[in-house]
Amino acid sequence: MMAYLNLLRKGACLCAALLVLSWNANSSSVYAEAPQMKLSSDLQVETTFNGKTVKLDVAPPVWKIVVDEKYEALPVYNPNASAWGRGRVLRAVNACECAMFGALDPESVVVKLESTGETLQRGKDYEFEDSSGALGRLEGGNIPTDGVVLASYRCIESRIDSIVADPQGDVFLVSGESVVLSPEPPVLKEGQKRLGNVYLTGRTEKLSETSLFPVDEVFADELNSLDAKAFVENVDRYYDQNGGLEPASVSTVGAAKKYLPKTWAKLTSGEEIRILAWGDSVTACGFLPDNQRWQVKFVERLQSMFPNAKITLLTEAWGGRSSDSYRNEPSGSPKNYKEKVLDLKPDLIVSEFVNDAYMNEETVAKRYGEMKADFEANGMEWIILGPHYVRPDWMGLNSERDVDEDPRPLVKGLREFTSANNVPFADTPNLYGKLWRSGIPYNTLMTNNINHPNAFGMDLFAAALARLFEE
Repeated sequence: MMAYLNLLRKGACLCAALLVLSWNANSSSVYAEAPQMKLSSDLQVETTFNGKTVKLDVAPPVWKIVVDEKYEALPVYNPNASAWGRGRVLRAVNACECAMFGALDPESVVVKLESTGETLQRGKDYEFEDSSGALGRLEGGNIPTDGVVLASYRCIESRIDSIVADPQGDVFLVSGESVVLSPEPPVLKEGQKRLGNVYLTGRTEKLSETSLFPVDEVFADELNSLDAKAFVENVDRYYDQNGGLEPASVSTVGAAKKYLPKTWAKLTSGEEIRILAWGDSVTACGFLPDNQRWQVKFVERLQSMFPNAKITLLTEAWGGRSSDSYRNEPSGSPKNYKEKVLDLKPDLIVSEFVNDAYMNEETVAKRYGEMKADFEANGMEWIILGPHYVRPDWMGLNSERDVDEDPRPLVKGLREFTSANNVPFADTPNLYGKLWRSGIPYNTLMTNNINHPNAFGMDLFAAALARLFEE
């Protein structure tokens, strides 16, 4: 991979031309200009490519109909809990540990007792939260504690369609699969080129500019947008072709060899090395199989890069908590910082705390500076794994387009801190910020519709870490 990237860096413009010519080797047309996408009506996209303009009709989202879905022993509805925690989330709108907000049509909900077929009354027998679909029984109503109810309802599905060109220059629409949560772009056929994606989410009665995701040329030839290895290589190619925007030196290729000498020596000598993954729920990762966690994927990559290395992976994580949470726990606590992190004496700590997002640059400098001193006093080296993007409104974003730059003070603070203190920084936010350029709305990677990445999202963490160890 690095030989390939180095070649690109020496001749980015030449390589860009060769890539275009390579695609057109089997084409009757010449790639003359970037494709243009604009709305021509509520559910129609006008696309211009190689001098040809077509208007493509986009089918509206479809409703999923659920009939007599069985629920046993409903909890009592709790109006004071979080929107998704007030009861049991209806299965079709369930996101891992959360809900697909707004997907449920609340007017469609009908709840019956299984034993008698009696139609129950909302507000008397049961209640649910309109946006999340969290359903619970009401005390004094007709649902027994151990009663079984049948719920019928409908919910809207999401979809990502791709605007595609074939080698003959014909432009058409390829529909993605309709799902309630985490739609994926369709996988294309050999010879097809993805010009852009159309994202239909929730009750999309008409498209908007934020529904359109033109695909940057460097990402356009990937048949499967969710190929992490190809995506990361394309991000590097994007920077090569566009110049500037170089990440801090401690997040570039080869940073580990320079800034983690003890770790590097153990990896290359075959001496046992202990790596601690320390973080929050993203590191605990109870929402995915163990082999899809970022730390497991990272160690797999590291092992392939250093075949003789003897790597022991440790994990210490606390869902819903921050690095401060650990540091504030008293002695004897199951999550005490000294006993559960420092006393493990790993050779290398990789920390991931998206829940540190409340920190600004000054707080990062102080708190992370204190942790750096602790790690150095214990002979441990450190990589900071940058946080992924989370639900747009939590980041102050109005769209999942045009999001190259992470707006969070935490990320700015981490980049400043790592540059000033020679701590390697795995720049995950840089990768997430480029997803839109490959046509991917980044929040579609979240298994809980908020902040828990799927397997592809975890691959991006591992890729950001692995590039630090490439020579």
